[in-house]
Amino acid sequence: MQQEKSAYNTEVIPKSKAAGEESLAPQTTRIMGRFSYLLAWFGGCVSIGTFAMGSSLVGTLNLLQTTVAIAIGCFIIGIALALNGAAGYKYGIPFMVQARSAFGFTGTRFPGLVRAVPAIVWYGFQSWIGAGALNAVSSTLFGFDNLVFFFVTFQFLQIGLSIFGFQGIKWLENIGSGFILVSLVYMFYSVINKYGNEITTNLVDVEGTWGAPFWGATMLFLGIYSTMMLNVSDYSRELEKGAKPSILTTIYAMSILPCTLFMGLIGLMVSGATGISDPIQVFSSAVDNTPLLVTTLLFIAFAQVTTNVLNNVVPPTYILMDVFKLKFRTATILVGLAAFGTFPWELIKEESSAGLQLFVQTYSAFLGPLFAVMVVDYYILRKRTLNLDFLYDENGPYKGVNWAAIIASLFGAAIALTFSSVSWYASLIPAGLSYYLLMNNWSVCARFRK
Repeated sequence: MQQEKSAYNTEVIPKSKAAGEESLAPQTTRIMGRFSYLLAWFGGCVSIGTFAMGSSLVGTLNLLQTTVAIAIGCFIIGIALALNGAAGYKYGIPFMVQARSAFGFTGTRFPGLVRAVPAIVWYGFQSWIGAGALNAVSSTLFGFDNLVFFFVTFQFLQIGLSIFGFQGIKWLENIGSGFILVSLVYMFYSVINKYGNEITTNLVDVEGTWGAPFWGATMLFLGIYSTMMLNVSDYSRELEKGAKPSILTTIYAMSILPCTLFMGLIGLMVSGATGISDPIQVFSSAVDNTPLLVTTLLFIAFAQVTTNVLNNVVPPTYILMDVFKLKFRTATILVGLAAFGTFPWELIKEESSAGLQLFVQTYSAFLGPLFAVMVVDYYILRKRTLNLDFLYDENGPYKGVNWAAIIASLFGAAIALTFSSVSWYASLIPAGLSYYLLMNNWSVCARFRK
């Protein structure tokens, strides 16, 4: 009995953690300090999708407005991550376990599916970008040009790295962060140096707008990370205890801001100057020196690895572990194979940046309500106190589906889709308020109030 009870112990127990040794049980070993955690988020947030979001704002915002929009988006992201990651940080539980108090054991499949689909799509998209960079390096240095070969090889490489779990993620992100930062600064400088006149004409000396399109832009950059806001507990459970909420907010915002700012502005500037939205073509044209071009392209490939293994592998992996009772390594392999079916070569076409923008707006419309439901559940209904015995008892009070959470989430999504340009913002109050009212007034939800 004592041994069973210790499985739910929320204290940090000094114990080694082998690579790939991940489970849904409360985390007993925290492997990341604050600086290591910041570097992990920094390295994991170099999303080429941010480049595409910047490209999509050409003709809408000027350079200053885009910079401010990115900063506001990152500040909101920091607050949201600290809020929803608090339960995972305190109790050491992953997202799929945290969601059981609001959605029920069976009901968690709904937020799990909504979280997994964008992750797998981004996984395939960014793998195709990374493969394109490797193919460009090979073509430049050796004359070997075979994008399909590099895509398949690159994807299996990422699958191999993913099976090492958070031990592998920690060292991959921490070591890679320095290279990523230097490369981003260099690329930013190269773009300004080559396209300075065009940038001034097309992006600086234009009026732009501070109205609705500006706030829609803040949501675009926020939307890139709205997926991670939902499952942030998957990561916060790895952070050593002792950090205050203000410290956590700062860690999140300051780790995400540099990469988002550089990538978003590079996308805006290059597309505004040349009309090109494919990042591989962009950097191939911006860099004239072959060694520097190769270094830049290798950075693009490396950045996709650091982003994918943290943001796009872990969430669907934990979801498969929960729904199908799979081992961590088996689930990571299945997620990697699923990314082949996203047809990323269609997403990277020049005409696809607007479609990618619509994709972010649409899934954000569903992720916002889920976030609101979980925050209301933890802070208002549970008063930041969870019963771990209930969360791990499939036949307990949280058995089945809590329809209040499902209905509130769908209601919030319907409102959000009506205001698609600011879908994440628009969904929060309708979803959170309706969930609170249903939980307090619907007799069907009585057992979930425990």
